[in-house]
Amino acid sequence: MKFMLMIVEPRGQRTTRSEDEGRALYAEMIEFGQGLAARGELLASESLKPDSHGVRVQRRGDTPTLVDGPFAEAREMVGGFFLIECADREAALAIAQSCPAARFATVEVRECAPCYVQ
Repeated sequence: MKFMLMIVEPRGQRTTRSEDEGRALYAEMIEFGQGLAARGELLASESLKPDSHGVRVQRRGDTPTLVDGPFAEAREMVGGFFLIECADREAALAIAQSCPAARFATVEVRECAPCYVQ
């Protein structure tokens, strides 16, 4: 089964760390990903720039709407993800609990499925 582990961070949290602190946390996340890869569980992972670099796109009818970040209504942002494959939901939850990001962010676990599945 495929699951996405989304790292949901408080907006602005990154700016409270020194560069050395940020690099140390990033190194922990890389090591975590390498462990998943070594066990054959990692399909993909990426860190994302803050939402101030993002753009939201919507199309209603023929008119697209683009909204540049940061997004005022958002208190949190997706800071990165791990796409994993494991036996079941319980295994995905165990992996999420061992993720270093769980100490400073929320790790949201979502099973991958077609959009028509409820």
